[in-house]
Parts: sequence; C-alpha cells; structure tokens
Amino acid sequence: MVLLRAVSPICPIMKRAILLLAASAALFFMSQSHVQAETVNSSSKSQFATFGGGCFWCMQAVFERVPGVKNVVCGYSGGHVDQPSYEQVCSHKTGHAEVVQIEFEPAEVSYGHLLNVFWEAHDPTSLNRQGDDEGPQYRSVVFYHDETQHQAVLKAKAGEQQNLTRPIVTEIVPLKKFWPAEEYHQHYFEKNPSAGYCAFVIRPKVAKLQKEGVIAK
Repeated sequence: MVLLRAVSPICPIMKRAILLLAASAALFFMSQSHVQAETVNSSSKSQFATFGGGCFWCMQAVFERVPGVKNVVCGYSGGHVDQPSYEQVCSHKTGHAEVVQIEFEPAEVSYGHLLNVFWEAHDPTSLNRQGDDEGPQYRSVVFYHDETQHQAVLKAKAGEQQNLTRPIVTEIVPLKKFWPAEEYHQHYFEKNPSAGYCAFVIRPKVAKLQKEGVIAK
C-alpha cells in the first residue's frame, strides 16, 4: 500500500520566495538595530576642550570640580617643540603654553558653560601673567577643536568683554597638538594639598569659585 504524505511538498518557487522574504526581514531588523546602536553611541561620546589660563595645576583643580567633566589632563600646546619637557617650556624657547585638556560629556555640560568657568577662573586681560606666575607659558589662550568651538569662543569673548573695563588678551587659535605633561604634574592639588602653592594659591581660588557657585563643592 502506498502511504500518502501528510504534508504536500512546497513548490520550489514558493520556497525561494519565503527564504528571500525571511532574509529581507532579518536584514531590516539588523539595520534598525545598527542605527539605534549608533544613535546611542553618538549621544554618549565625549568631547574635548583645551584652555590655558596660567598655572595648569590651578586650572586642573578648577575644572575637575565642574559637573559633567570626566577627566582633566595637564599639558602643553601652542609651541613648535615636540614632546616638550616642563623645563623646556619654562625656558620660554618652545612657544608652548601650560594648558589643560578637558574631556566632558556634552549631555551634562556644554562647551559654553566651560567657557564661562574659564573666564571666571583667571584674568583674561592679563598678558602672559597670572598672579605671580609670569611668562608666555602662562598666557591666556583657547585652543578650539573645530569651527563650532571657534564660533562659540568668539561669541563668548564678545559677551565677556562687556563685563570688563580692560581688553581681553586671550589668544583664540586652532589646536594642532596637545602634549600631556609629566605625571608628577597631574592632579597636583590633590596629591600635594599641604604644598605652599596649593595652600596659598590654588585652595583660595577653588574656594572662591565654589562660594560664587561657578564650580561644585
């Protein structure tokens, strides 16, 4: 006796159509997942800002206390010597300024707010000097990372100038290269809270900005 099949065979053309439909659906959902993943990753990407406003120990201590800032690195920028040492920068022969490079989360703090902190954290009308720190390495400077930052700095400078009687001397130039400073310069305030410079210069500046609400306590 010939046994009848319980299920009729699928036509080869129909089978091919089903496979193509399934493959198309899988590709669609994969592409959608990829787009969503890219959106999430894009929105969570850090951005960077590079400022010089006198001693980088001070600037690092200030910006580390700004909510939304993830990391602050002391370093050198604006000169013509590769991988400069602190001693070379202090010789005034490299063209470099002491700067801090700030990694921040734009969803938590804007570049504009960082500029506001920058103006408050030093005297932008003082040429090549902040307090007793004197020399071109202590100049006021903003190294912008792209044209958006460039325009933001120009606008912020114009607004800040209205609050000042003396002209702002801050340099506004594109960032070409940032050289991290030696390890002993990193987080100097936290590592050496009892050092004279920390006690008499950095601590009062941080306390003043905290009292004024510019940075967090």
